[in-house]
Amino acid sequence: QVQLVESGGGLVQAGGSLRLSCAASGRTFGSNAMGWFRQAPGKGREFVAAISWSGAITHYADSVKGRFTISRDNAENTVYLQMDSLKPEDTAVYYCAADASRYGSVWSSPRRYDYWGQGTQVTVSS
Repeated sequence: QVQLVESGGGLVQAGGSLRLSCAASGRTFGSNAMGWFRQAPGKGREFVAAISWSGAITHYADSVKGRFTISRDNAENTVYLQMDSLKPEDTAVYYCAADASRYGSVWSSPRRYDYWGQGTQVTVSS
């Protein structure tokens, strides 16, 4: 059974940093693009960042560009999201996602992803 498990969320003051991790089990994702999404209360799921299978290509939402960094360690079957200069508007549940297609592109639409984690809460206080 495939599982994606996020960790690293929490409460932080504005301007602070957090590092989210997404550990995959049940299969390896070294050949698959992966992404991070978030959902704030009363809002839809929003694209945050995506990374290609090799890590050579990354894509960010404009709202986080320059502040967030996505990376991956295929040997550990783990994807990371380093979040710096956090703002109160970054408050949301953050989800990790994986594309089942091998060597696919980096997608910003949640419909292109087949596996999802349960989410981790990030709260940024002002």
